[in-house]
Amino acid sequence: MSERNESEIKWNEPWILQRADPYVYRHVDGSYYFTASVPAYDSIVLRHADTLAGLAKAKETVVWRKHENGPMSEHVWAPELHFLEGKWYLYFAAGEAEDIWEIRPYVLECEDADPLTGRWTEKGKMQCAEEDPFSFRGFSLDGTVFGNKGEHYYVWAEKVGVGKQISNLYIARMESPWKLQTVQVLLTTPDYDWERVGFWVNEGPAVVKRDGRIYLTYSASETGVAYCMGMLTADEDADLLDPLSWKKERYPVLASDAQKGIYGPGHNSFTTDEAGNTVMVYHARTETEIEGNPLYNPNRHAMLMKVKWDDGGRLVFSFGQEA
Repeated sequence: MSERNESEIKWNEPWILQRADPYVYRHVDGSYYFTASVPAYDSIVLRHADTLAGLAKAKETVVWRKHENGPMSEHVWAPELHFLEGKWYLYFAAGEAEDIWEIRPYVLECEDADPLTGRWTEKGKMQCAEEDPFSFRGFSLDGTVFGNKGEHYYVWAEKVGVGKQISNLYIARMESPWKLQTVQVLLTTPDYDWERVGFWVNEGPAVVKRDGRIYLTYSASETGVAYCMGMLTADEDADLLDPLSWKKERYPVLASDAQKGIYGPGHNSFTTDEAGNTVMVYHARTETEIEGNPLYNPNRHAMLMKVKWDDGGRLVFSFGQEA
């Protein structure tokens, strides 16, 4: 990243206002795309810029709007933009006007070169493997995709149980960009107290790879001040569908910091700056007093963090400009 571009970024400060669940994708041509949940939860937007810093002022284009009723008609959440097999895909979750909590994961496809002006077609709900009787039957959201050793994997959050349901993270290998090849495997469930504030939640998975290791971050607890980030780690040569291949951190890797005035950091994604350095994109609040239901309060802002790697190759997260 050039000195000029870096100076335009305010690290760990509101970068793009009122954009929760931010996702940044750097394309093969080096340019950047941004998407996120919008406060009205009614559409999917994209931005494009030549530089990471440029996304902040880039024009925002609505590429898809919710239906009037039925599936994909309410609570359009956490879109992610991926480029797979020469095509663009948007993964997102949505409910129904008739049942706003009937949240399920959906897929859009664009075969055109420019995803902002191209035609998006609906591939429908994410499909599970034929022999899988469980996936996407309940409240399911926050799907992400990552590649490893020539295969693609889908990781998502899904609620299970009766009464006060629990949101777990699952993984499966993909058959196509809109269908899973394998039965779900449970990656993590809310084991610890910091994952159980308000609600028992593991959600918002994001993946970054380095030196043969796969780092999978996720978010935990309710969406207010208690929201925080945990992490799993696996070797890229391991069987990623074996839960024992993943090591879970005992404590959150990032949480609210009153001294920095950053609250509820989470639902992140990873990208690289122009120099190839790892950058984390996440949302957080700048106030502790939240008016109304935190889910509908719009003041979750997209922020950027420099992340570093310790001598052991482990990810280090810090709200200081220099990690």
